[in-house]
Amino acid sequence: MRDILGYCRPEDAGVHPSWVEDYVNEVNRRRKVQHSFVMVRGTRVFAEGYWKPFHRDWLHRMYSVSKSFVSAAIGMLADEGQISLDDRIITYFPDQDDETVHPLTREMTIRDMLMMATCNRGQSYNVGDANWLSTFFHPHHAPDHPAGTEFRYDTAATYTLDVLVERLTGKTFLEYLKDKALRELGFSENAWCVEAPEGYAWGGSGVECTTRDLARFALLFAHGGRVGGKQYISEDYVAAATAKQIDNLRDSGGKVDSCAGHGYGYQIWRTRDNGFAFLGMGGQLGLILPDKDFIFACNSDTQGDIDGYHGFVDILFDTVINRMTSDRIPHDDAAYARLGVVLDALEINVPAGAVYMPRQEEIDGVSYTLSENRMGMTGFTFDFHGSAGVLTYQTTRGERRFPFCMGRYADTHFPETHYFGHRIREPKGDGYRCLNCAVWENENTLLVRTYVIDDYFGNMAARFVFDGDSVSLSMTKTAEWFLDEYTGDAEGKRSG
Repeated sequence: MRDILGYCRPEDAGVHPSWVEDYVNEVNRRRKVQHSFVMVRGTRVFAEGYWKPFHRDWLHRMYSVSKSFVSAAIGMLADEGQISLDDRIITYFPDQDDETVHPLTREMTIRDMLMMATCNRGQSYNVGDANWLSTFFHPHHAPDHPAGTEFRYDTAATYTLDVLVERLTGKTFLEYLKDKALRELGFSENAWCVEAPEGYAWGGSGVECTTRDLARFALLFAHGGRVGGKQYISEDYVAAATAKQIDNLRDSGGKVDSCAGHGYGYQIWRTRDNGFAFLGMGGQLGLILPDKDFIFACNSDTQGDIDGYHGFVDILFDTVINRMTSDRIPHDDAAYARLGVVLDALEINVPAGAVYMPRQEEIDGVSYTLSENRMGMTGFTFDFHGSAGVLTYQTTRGERRFPFCMGRYADTHFPETHYFGHRIREPKGDGYRCLNCAVWENENTLLVRTYVIDDYFGNMAARFVFDGDSVSLSMTKTAEWFLDEYTGDAEGKRSG
């Protein structure tokens, strides 16, 4: 299987190696939790990096970047004449059509859904719903405006579109895309998609593929649907999908930054500098700048980071994009070698703090009892062993062990087994893979930090503040539909 992505040195792409190094250094200086990036000029990769333990073949959850994949599949169906974007969606779902369907829903078109301009008030399903498709046509709250008039981010619209693809082709939208285009571009054969409760692929959020796969997919839209001399999606559809179809300023709270407030196409966001992007929760990003013939693909966990996507994008513009030229520049072998060393040494950034404080000796092996709290945690003990440690805590669900390292990450598994697996609402039955570390923020405050890096991404912080025989605990999490037991506050005392 060929790979459409070629390779070149940064200089051959009009980029000095030191500029890429500047990007990486600034990401690390700000302690951003980036997992990977790929930079492409034309169809050639000129730089890529992976923060360990992430690597080139890692299938990473793309979250709402998945929506742009669904857009491509819908465009191909339209090109084949199987659908028209102006078809009313209800006509394809007679099993959902009954007397309770709202008149505004009956008039909603495929185009309305691509634009995130449904008649629904917002996302129609809840995680507890067993049939997400049904909620789109029979939402919990009646539609309150005509479709096509307002931007309302609605993942259920994307999900319904990917179910449409599956019903018409007999394949999931991702398998359909592999057959039609992605396989020929070198896309990973083992890429897959998390399933919704009723068993359809969850095109709104579930794609799992590599960062390079994301760059390959971006090529379909970067060059008008034509890659390697073959037209995979019509130029007309790509032009419409990547243009501003609807204003989204209200959704961004009136804010305009690198990624927000520039308008929305067909499951694709407009950006600064005449660009467009595939955006996914937590910093999953495929940025395309046609005027520069440049693609940037990255994966991250920015959940809880106030900068969000634009933090990375602003750094990228400042260090690389605003400096790049249209011509090759002279090779700088020393700078190129130095960049290689920097990229090889990448590891996930740890929080700021000290790896040791004298207080550590006082709490080592000491048991604490906690007052009643929403986490259901009744007590805990820290046991330190050199640069490693274990937090053992008792909950109303039983005892849990949480291994960590001081100032670096322990690669382990989170001590809960009931979180979702291959299908939403079905337990995985095993703990999510995670990275755990701890640092002393000051002489009395121990921060324990975890990043979940499984098929689901999220993070949690627990701050233990020790004062004599007393302790206070504050736990926060940023994760979709898991780690809910790990948020709240508690007070405690030494036991005995």
